[in-house]
Formats: sequence, structure tokens, C-alpha cells
Amino acid sequence: MPLTKTNKAIDTPKYKVEEYSYHVIWSEEDQAFIGRVSEFPSLAAHGDTREEALNEISIAVEGVLEDLEDSGEHIPEPFSKRQYSGTLNVRMPKHIHRQLAIEAERQGVSLNQLIVSKLAVLST
Repeated sequence: MPLTKTNKAIDTPKYKVEEYSYHVIWSEEDQAFIGRVSEFPSLAAHGDTREEALNEISIAVEGVLEDLEDSGEHIPEPFSKRQYSGTLNVRMPKHIHRQLAIEAERQGVSLNQLIVSKLAVLST
């Protein structure tokens, strides 16, 4: 009986290169711009310009997506496609909880509103 290659990736969703989350930073050590993609933390590509680094990392992601699909391996879902509930449970030391509760009371807002406003500042 002849061996046939099975395609395990039939049910794997197909994602586009541009759906992933990219960022480019300057590397003083490498004297180049380094492009990275959040969903594939081990990938990096460099270029003399931001645009070149972004182009190079996009090409790398395209190759990885093809390889993963061909081998039937799991393809990470882009952050742009993921659903988030908006609910987050955070454990913290009691003294920090107390400090935040006091600050919220002084500002006349709920503890949740205070924490969201502090997180919003960090995310910008």
C-alpha cells in the first residue's frame, strides 16, 4: 500500500501575515532596527530602516505560517482575532489592596475605576 501524506492542517484556521502584531525598535547593540511579532516571540528580523525591518519580519512570519500549515502544527491566533471578556482577576499583596482602596475613596471613584485608569496610563 503506498504511503500518502495526510494534511493535518485542514481544520486549522488560516491567518494573514498582516493580522499579527508587529513592532520595530532600534538596537544600539546591533546598530539596526529590529522587527518583532508578539505572537511569535522567538522571531526577529533586522533592517537599516524601520520599513525594512518590518518588511523582513513580515517575510519571516509568512514563512513560519507556511511551515506550520504544511506540518499541521498549531498556528497562533493573532491578537487582533482574539476575544477578550474585559474581566481580569488580579491577586496582590494586602497592603497594596489597602493603598488602592484608600486612594479610590479619596478620589471618590470605585476601586475598579481607579485600577482601570492606572492601567490605561500604562498602556499608552
